[in-house]
Amino acid sequence: MAYLTCNFFSKSLMRTVNINVVLPTDKENEIKEYKTLYLLHGIYGSQNDWVHGTRIEAWAQDHNLAVVMPSGENKFYVDHPQSNAYFSKFIGEELVSFTRRSFPLSTKREDTFIGGLSMGGYGAMVNGLKYHETFGSIIALSSAFILDLIVRSNDNSSNPLHRRSYYEFIFGNLDEIKGSDKDYIALVNRLENSQIPDIYMACGTEDSLLYRFNVKFHQYLDQKQIPHTFETGPGGHDWTFWDTYIKRALDWLELEEEKGISSGNVNL
Repeated sequence: MAYLTCNFFSKSLMRTVNINVVLPTDKENEIKEYKTLYLLHGIYGSQNDWVHGTRIEAWAQDHNLAVVMPSGENKFYVDHPQSNAYFSKFIGEELVSFTRRSFPLSTKREDTFIGGLSMGGYGAMVNGLKYHETFGSIIALSSAFILDLIVRSNDNSSNPLHRRSYYEFIFGNLDEIKGSDKDYIALVNRLENSQIPDIYMACGTEDSLLYRFNVKFHQYLDQKQIPHTFETGPGGHDWTFWDTYIKRALDWLELEEEKGISSGNVNL
């Protein structure tokens, strides 16, 4: 398994960006084009979170899966025209193009996945739907499906990232967010069911803020008769839950399994 950190200039963000990439390159059988998961972190996080918080490296190795982990800062992975920072375009177009040019990745839709947790779960859902011709599957864990809260927000919160002024900086005019390409329900409604990527969602039953919003979106998908998998279980908004359910999500993808040589699999 190779773990790489690299940087490149992003035209979408108008600056140099850092990404982490996991490549399961230690197998005896040559894999020319890897299936790929673009994995997004949550708010307050960075491109390092998934490697530090879960066993994603080991599982990627075991499943011949490449994993690409970019930084979304605290920007919800949406476009910000006013600051010329097009995070959605970066995730859905530029990052995919750059990594496919740079690494031996499959270009097939059915081999290309996007996932994330919390803010990154929101980002995975909206960008997976927006760029549905690129991504064949979406993994959304403990997702911040909080547009209803955002449009009703005010500036009274003690947390500056929960204030209306912050959401306006991120999303623009909040009166226009519903029905836009930042609205997961609107994106679902724009597509035929056959165009929608396969969806896996999970949320902990003790996730006091986000559980009810994930249930609500699951119920909406059911109402629209959109096939998807939604799992719940004991757990809060924490790495213990995400470590468990990113593994369950990889199992849901039904990837091949082949152990490589590593300190965790010596094969004596």
